[in-house]
Amino acid sequence: MTLDRELVGRSYPPSAVYEVGRAKIAEFAAAVGADDPVHRDPAAAHAAGHPDVVAPPTFAIVVSLEAAFVVLGDPEVGLDYSRVVHGEQKFTHHRPIRAGDRLVATTTIDAARSVAGNDLLTARVELATEDGEAVCTAVSMLVARGGGDVP
Repeated sequence: MTLDRELVGRSYPPSAVYEVGRAKIAEFAAAVGADDPVHRDPAAAHAAGHPDVVAPPTFAIVVSLEAAFVVLGDPEVGLDYSRVVHGEQKFTHHRPIRAGDRLVATTTIDAARSVAGNDLLTARVELATEDGEAVCTAVSMLVARGGGDVP
C-alpha cells in the first residue's frame, strides 16, 4: 500500500500526562549503561545545577514511543505493523528530562512517501510539560517493508 501524502501535517491530540519518576530514570540508566551519578543521586544532580535527577538523553523514547503508536493505530494511515521496522530516531533536547516532570506528547506526521515498494513515514513527537514548556522533540522514521516474497 502506498502512503497517502495528504497525511503529512496530521496531528493527534496530546497524550495523557506521563510523570517522570526517579526510579524510572534510574532503571533506564541502568538498562543503557549510563553511569553518571546525576541519573541516580539527587545530590549529584543538584551539584551539576539540576533541580533533581536527570534522565539519560534517550529516555525520551519511553514517552515518545507510546505517543507515536497513535499513528500506527490510525486506520487512515494503514501501515501494516507486522511489516514495520524502526528506520531512524533523532532527539533534540530543549532541556534535560528530570524527575518530577509531568510530560505530554503531541504527535504529528512530518513525511509520508514510498520508495522501492516500501512505505516510509516520519513522525515527530513534541514532549512538553503539562504547562507547555518544550522539553524534547523526537523524530522517528518507520519503514513498512513491501510485500514482496521473502526467501
